[in-house]
Amino acid sequence: MRFSIQRRLNRPIWLKIHLYLALIAGFFFALMGLTGSISIYREELDELLNPRLLIEQPAGKRQSLDKIMAAVQAAHPNRHGAWTLEMPRSPHGMITAWYDKPRETFFELHAPLMVSVNPYSAEVVASRFWGQTVTTWLLDLHTQLRLDRFGWNAVGILGLLLMISIGSGVYLWWPGMQDIRSTFALPAPKTSLAIRVRAKIGMIQLAFELHRLLGLLSAAILLLLAFTGVQLSYPAVLETLAGSSGMEHGETGRNIVSTAMPNNHPVGLESAEFVARGPFPRAELRRVTTPAGDSGIYRINLRQSSEINRRHPYTTVWVDRWSGQVKEVRDPAGFTQGEAFTSWIWPMHTGEAFGSTGRLLWFLAGLSLFILYISGLLHWLHRYGKIKDKEVDFAALRPLLYRSQEAACQAASLLLRLSRLVLHKAQLYAPRLIKSAAMLLRRLYATIANRQKRIGKSGWE
Repeated sequence: MRFSIQRRLNRPIWLKIHLYLALIAGFFFALMGLTGSISIYREELDELLNPRLLIEQPAGKRQSLDKIMAAVQAAHPNRHGAWTLEMPRSPHGMITAWYDKPRETFFELHAPLMVSVNPYSAEVVASRFWGQTVTTWLLDLHTQLRLDRFGWNAVGILGLLLMISIGSGVYLWWPGMQDIRSTFALPAPKTSLAIRVRAKIGMIQLAFELHRLLGLLSAAILLLLAFTGVQLSYPAVLETLAGSSGMEHGETGRNIVSTAMPNNHPVGLESAEFVARGPFPRAELRRVTTPAGDSGIYRINLRQSSEINRRHPYTTVWVDRWSGQVKEVRDPAGFTQGEAFTSWIWPMHTGEAFGSTGRLLWFLAGLSLFILYISGLLHWLHRYGKIKDKEVDFAALRPLLYRSQEAACQAASLLLRLSRLVLHKAQLYAPRLIKSAAMLLRRLYATIANRQKRIGKSGWE
């Protein structure tokens, strides 16, 4: 049955969709927003809650990687297999040694052992399990609702529903432009950038107008966060369309083993790093994974200055520990368009693609989900007579509004700087992203067309 475009875009239908999504999934939207915002500053919060992890006055040179690894193995002598040393992102941070599958949390989806080591003294400061600290518990709540694989899949579905909710909210907002202007009027000439709010307005009405305005301002970032979040929950979908196998966050997609004969002179971590820097002499060391068993090899992750992915860069060198030779190299400069597009997903979701300014705006966008949920819920409860409105006299709050003027100016300046940064990044990467998007559409078209042929239908003629 055919429906006209006018009926499909019928306002009451979209209003019901927006309402029911908010009532059913709104709480989870707000929960993901809050936990996501906090997780953006996970490392900073962890250091605040655990001052011992922060080196206030770094002194001397860092100890060698071999000495760091020896200290970790001395503290955990019965944990055999591969370890990954993650370098700190500042001189005040700890080196973190990751042990992927400790016996204490072996059956959990993701609960590695985290060993914090002072890089200047090679002292093991703390040994903790993922999910048993405040920050990692909150991040698990954000990524999987603390429900392992089921929660992981559910978060992906919630991301899709959030995209629909945001799209319907923007559509519902558009006819209300005049109402917003009547509530938040332009400033008088003598009041500079101050916002003039109607002298008297109901609290519920004010909350609803804030809901509409905040939803509009944060819609673009929230759509981006929802889209990238879905891709992180279901990475195989994007990898299939983009032809970018092995690009899943935190994975290499390659099983490379040593072909050299074991001997009494294996290559150490420092030597393996030195060999790995041969193709990338100016790159920053991010991670070193030790070999597991006689056939294991070193995996060294480096970050080139051209990579926007700061925490999990894709530059990788595999070094044989018996021969000291480079087995394979992965250079993002040689990525296909699909692989380049996939490599953007994580840094776009965390905001690190735009530096500290982007992280701050992503933090505020996550908080906006909570505010949108509360303000929308208040409006719905008032509409059905569950709560009463209360008039607020903003004349008494005028001094506070004037004092907020400086903060508003700073926020506007921050947004302007981010806009310039986004435009600069767009000029550099837009051609590649457009080509990648076009390639994804062609692959999707070909996949659906082939499937139609297999089932004997020709729906694309």
